[in-house]
Amino acid sequence: MDLLNALVALANFVIVPAVAYGSQLALGALGVTLIYGILRFSNFAHGDTMAFGAMIAVLVTWGFQAAGVTFGPLPTALLALPFAILGCIALVLITDRLVYRFYRDQKAKPVILVIVSMGVMFILNGLVRFIIGPDDQRFSDGARFLISARDFKALTGLREGLAIKTSQGITVIVAVVAVALLFWFLNKTRTGKSMRAYSDNEDLALLSGINPERVVMITWIIVAALATTAGVLYGLDKSFKPFVYFQLLLPIFASAIVGGLGNPIGAIAGGFIIAFSEVTITYAWKKVLVYLLPDSLEPSGLVQLLSTDYKFAVSFVILLIVLLFKPTGLFKGKAV
Repeated sequence: MDLLNALVALANFVIVPAVAYGSQLALGALGVTLIYGILRFSNFAHGDTMAFGAMIAVLVTWGFQAAGVTFGPLPTALLALPFAILGCIALVLITDRLVYRFYRDQKAKPVILVIVSMGVMFILNGLVRFIIGPDDQRFSDGARFLISARDFKALTGLREGLAIKTSQGITVIVAVVAVALLFWFLNKTRTGKSMRAYSDNEDLALLSGINPERVVMITWIIVAALATTAGVLYGLDKSFKPFVYFQLLLPIFASAIVGGLGNPIGAIAGGFIIAFSEVTITYAWKKVLVYLLPDSLEPSGLVQLLSTDYKFAVSFVILLIVLLFKPTGLFKGKAV
């Protein structure tokens, strides 16, 4: 019985949150890796692109809620998601036309585009905070839990309860569907195959008659959809605060680089590696160990390696280790 209680506590505080967080990071890292693999630069504005898309979802959700429109037990934000994706697509296409296209035409080096993306990042960050404010904005509604700790305890008779939030369940389902659609698009459609060809060899792709501007446009559309979805899911799971998305850039880039920058499968794997690393290292293991160890060895402290305040430091350390010992990542990068 103690072993079951320990497993439930582990699932409740480590496995379930890490799977949901990993799904969010994987979607974010996919956007970063697509930009790197096809447009050949690291987009530092990606976190704030997520914030912009999520902001539109928040505003549209508030509009729906004020009009009395709901989605039953599901969050109304899911109804707002298509509008948010369209708004984010408009943003990235306008940004590409006004900013990035000039540097592409100039055949600018990737480092120049990275610096330009940092400028775009600061502008978007300021714009989002100006429109919606810098504070936490809550926009979730509907059923809060798929299963609550109290119901789980009553059902199983265990001391520990397992709580799965609706937002966590939705995150995993939406992430699986989005990833499946992306891989189907890249591998089965003509446009997807042209994007892969452009990523592998730009000159050869141009000789084959592939329109580079069309590839760029489709890439930005997919990235906007992934970024908005990731941003909304993160906001539903935690809360929407613009500056947090700026901070999320570190674990997202760490996920993409750990998996192999430019490799979509690597981005997904990297997202879960970073998520599980952050959660396990910052979790206080006392609750689990109390069930597993005899009374004489019961820990008096929290048995926490790092405070949750340092969770982004975990991403940074893992990123440094990977860059030092395996710069191409776990999967070889630079291939879509």
